[in-house]
Amino acid sequence: MKEFFRLSRKGFTAPDDQDSSQIPDDLWVKCSECRELIYKKQLNDNLKVCPKCGHHMRMSAHEWLGLLDVGSFREMDSNLLPTDPLGFVAADESYAAKLAKAQQRTGMADAVISGIGTINGIKLCIAVGDFSFMGASMGSVYGEKMARAAERAAELGVPLLTINTSGGARQQEGVIGLMQMAKVTMALTRLAEAGQPHIALLVDPCYGGVTASYPSVADIIIAEPGANIGFAGKRLIEQIMRQKLPAGFQTAEFMLEHGMIDMVVPRSEMRDTLARLLRLYQQRQASATKTDLATRRATLPQAIM
Repeated sequence: MKEFFRLSRKGFTAPDDQDSSQIPDDLWVKCSECRELIYKKQLNDNLKVCPKCGHHMRMSAHEWLGLLDVGSFREMDSNLLPTDPLGFVAADESYAAKLAKAQQRTGMADAVISGIGTINGIKLCIAVGDFSFMGASMGSVYGEKMARAAERAAELGVPLLTINTSGGARQQEGVIGLMQMAKVTMALTRLAEAGQPHIALLVDPCYGGVTASYPSVADIIIAEPGANIGFAGKRLIEQIMRQKLPAGFQTAEFMLEHGMIDMVVPRSEMRDTLARLLRLYQQRQASATKTDLATRRATLPQAIM
């Protein structure tokens, strides 16, 4: 997956003597949008974007790390493990059991991977959510990793990139899950005080307490085409309001039109766009440093006198 965002498309020719009984069952993927069948390798070569309708399919946190320069990622806080503070049980299954199943299925300790890496040689901190782990719900470990990523970026003097997908706060942790919204947002104020940017990428779906907290106060908010973004879901809002919502409501394009995000960027252009933004911030910081140094030099003789 390290080369995921730098893949080149290649043709595929099956051997003439290949036994059809040995062909794997998962060679084809059905697009959830246009319902067309897509050859899996072609889909992966196209960054999991449907080549027929342009639908952006979900990617794992590990796949998103392909945005970084090859071999540059160093994971941090991998020792943080979720607990069951409430002894929560629902439908005859405990929260602890659900965690164990999610961990076994995904190979992740929790819904976020965080660390340090580079994009085009520019160092940054990164934290990525993974919807396949309990809907990337925001629990104590999720919030702690995000907060630490922000604090680490402030300490190192580098930008922070968060890639966000979620269904909301993790209800099995009660108020402990809810308080993560405020904790992460406060950690980001320290990043702002350090003069470093927070770039938030919203991918489908991004709902609940995650959307309502730290991504919404980022310096730059980017979304993928067609991503669903909001607090409550469209169906729930329509039931409460008892009226139909506008077409395209809560999509990335709708959010851009109404000034809620800054840009919608296709996945194929994401790495280049991020590199350009990081370079602009780097140039601004260098310019500010030179201006500050020149000001200090100009005032030094007056201070001595």
